[in-house]
Amino acid sequence: MKIKRILIANRGEIAVRIMKTARLMNIETVAVKTGVEPNAMYLSSADIIYDNTEDVSEIPVFLDIEKLIAIAIKTQADAVHPGYGFLAENAYFAQKCIDNKIIFIGPAPDAIYKMGNKTIARKIALAGGIPMAMGSEGNISDEDEAVKVAEKIGYPVIIKAASGGGGRGMRIVRKSDEMEKMFNIASKEAEKAFNDPSVFIEKYIENPKHIEFQILGDQHGNVIHLGERECSIQRKHQKLLEEAPSSALDSKLRKQMGTMAVQIASAVNYYSAGTVEFLLDSEKNFYFMEMNTRIQVEHPVTEIITGIDLIEQQIRIANEEKLKYKQEDIKLEGWAIECRINAEDVQAGFAPDPGKIVSLMMPSDPCVRVDTGVQAGSSIVASYDSMIAKLIVKGKDRKEAIKHCKMALDKVWIKGTKTTLPFFRMLVRHQKFQDGNFTTAFIEKDLEKYYFNSEYEEMLAAWLATKLFIEENLNDNSINIDFKHGKDMSPWLLNKRINQF
Repeated sequence: MKIKRILIANRGEIAVRIMKTARLMNIETVAVKTGVEPNAMYLSSADIIYDNTEDVSEIPVFLDIEKLIAIAIKTQADAVHPGYGFLAENAYFAQKCIDNKIIFIGPAPDAIYKMGNKTIARKIALAGGIPMAMGSEGNISDEDEAVKVAEKIGYPVIIKAASGGGGRGMRIVRKSDEMEKMFNIASKEAEKAFNDPSVFIEKYIENPKHIEFQILGDQHGNVIHLGERECSIQRKHQKLLEEAPSSALDSKLRKQMGTMAVQIASAVNYYSAGTVEFLLDSEKNFYFMEMNTRIQVEHPVTEIITGIDLIEQQIRIANEEKLKYKQEDIKLEGWAIECRINAEDVQAGFAPDPGKIVSLMMPSDPCVRVDTGVQAGSSIVASYDSMIAKLIVKGKDRKEAIKHCKMALDKVWIKGTKTTLPFFRMLVRHQKFQDGNFTTAFIEKDLEKYYFNSEYEEMLAAWLATKLFIEENLNDNSINIDFKHGKDMSPWLLNKRINQF
C-alpha cells in the first residue's frame, strides 16, 4: 500500500473515526493541535501530533490550505483525509494536494467542482434525464430576474446557494413581495459561508422526504451504491436524525433511485465515497437535489446495514485499488438509526450552547455504537460545530431499532451544557415517527407544540421521559431502580439513576 501516513485535516469526532480505521489498516495518522482545543480528545488517538497552538493567524488551520499542505510536507504524510466540513469539498485544496504529490483521500478536483457547483450539477443531471424540480437554467443575477423565474415556475420557490449546502444560503419564498428581501439574505449568506454570492432558484416541493444514496466509486470506472438513508428529521435544513434504510422506499423504487444515483456519479467519473441526495414527494416522485463529494456525518448507519467500512474504502480507493464489491454483492440487512447529540438549546431554536462537559456517560451495548470526539472535561467551543456524539443503534427491523434507540437515549447522561437529548427522547416516542409518517417539515409542524419555553416545562419533559422509561421497563430485571418509590424522586434524580445503567 502506498499510503503509510495520513494527515487528518479535521478535528473532533470524524478525526477519531478516521484514525480508528487507519490504525486497523496499519497506517499512521497525524493530528493538528490547535490553540482553540489544545487538550482535544482526538489528539490522543493520533500517532503524530503537529503543534499549531502558536499560530495566531485569523484563518483557522483547518481552512488554511497553504498551512495544511506545509504540515503534510513537514510530517511526511503520504495522504490527506479532509473528513467532512472545512475543506472536504474544496476542489482547490484537492488540486494543491495533488500538485505537491500528496494523495487526496476523496474524489478528483474536477468532480468536486462540478458537483459542488449546484447549477453545473443541475445541468449534468438534466442532460442525463434525471428527474429535477423546475428551476432557473443558471445562476440568478438579481431580484428582478428572480421574480421573473419564480412567476414562470410558480410559487412557492426556494433560493439556494450555488456553491454551498448545509442549509446556508437557502430561503423559501411564497409570494413576490418577499423576493427582494429573501434574495438579498440568501446571497449575502452564501457569500459569507462559501465566498460566492451566486444563487439559483427551484420550485419548492412542499413536505417532501429527504432521501440520500451512498455511492462508492473507484479509479477504474466502477461505481456502485450502498442503499439509501432517510434524512427527513431536520431543523433549519440541517439533519438531526438519520436511518437506513428508509421505510418510504420499496425494492422497485430503491433500484430506480439507486440506478439514477450511480448514473449521476458516473457522469463526472466519480471515485471515493459520495452521496447523491433526492427529494421524494407524497406521490413517490423523486427529484435530484445535489451531490455531496465527501464522507457524510451519517455514514455509520450505512456501515451497519451493509457491513462495509466506508473510511477503509475511501483509503483503498485513494490507493488506486479496485472495488471488491459489485452491485449484486450489496445486501441491506437490519435497520440502523443515528441521533446527532449536539450541545444545543432546543428551547432557543436549536441554538448552539457551548460549554464544558462536566460529566458524560454513554451506553455500552452490542446494539449501540457511539462515535464521539469528546469526554468528561472536554469543551464544546464556539469556533467549531456543536456535536457531542453520534448515538447509533441497530435492530433486526425498524421497530426493534426504535426500541433500542429509546433504551440507549435513556441511558445517556451529559452534564455541563444543554443538549438535544430531551428532543430525541420525545421524538422516538412520537407516534408519527414510529409509523414512519414524517417529512422534512415534521419538526416545524408536528413538534412545535412540544417545544419547551421554561425550566419548569423542561423539568416536566424530564419527568415524562423518566415515566415512559419506567413504564417500558417494569419487567426488565436488569434495571434495578426501586420503581415503587420512583414517583417520589425528582425527575433529574430519576434520570441520573436511569443513566447508571
